[in-house]
Amino acid sequence: MNREQALEVVKEYVKNKNSIKHMLAVEAVMRSLAKKFGEDEDVWGIAGLAHDIDMEIVDYRNVPEEHGKKGADILKEKGFSEEIINAALAHNEETGKERETLLQKAIYCTDPLTGLIVASTLVLPSKKLADLSPESVLKRYKEKAFARGADREIIAACSEIGLSIEEFVETGLASMQEISDSLEL
Repeated sequence: MNREQALEVVKEYVKNKNSIKHMLAVEAVMRSLAKKFGEDEDVWGIAGLAHDIDMEIVDYRNVPEEHGKKGADILKEKGFSEEIINAALAHNEETGKERETLLQKAIYCTDPLTGLIVASTLVLPSKKLADLSPESVLKRYKEKAFARGADREIIAACSEIGLSIEEFVETGLASMQEISDSLEL
């Protein structure tokens, strides 16, 4: 499955434009992390792109343990690799899937980081990623009341992949800045 095919499958199941932008952001960060770690950028990128494929099907707020499981079923049916299927399961700890691989650990902490970066961008007067600095994101990271959905403990799990929070934020922000047009930020 190549990237274009994966995006088409995602668009079959995810119609909300902002949800797709979130998945594109996770893809971009995952590709950068793969490059940093000498891993397969396509596998990591597609895992990021497809990780939330069930977000409009599953009531993840009320039945959080189903988010990722239904996605894994869809990904399997559509012919995605086991590596990508397991990453989708591992990105939500409620599924019970232990994070065993570097890919699984990376997607877990990347998912909420992208939300924190978007929220940090949207409070800027320009609302542009280009105007956001890693220092601003780190400042917002420390504000517990800001972007509560971006779970700080999960973001801090970047230590499981050998990155400090500062390195992780820098990598994440730079990755998202590279695709700012696609993210419309």
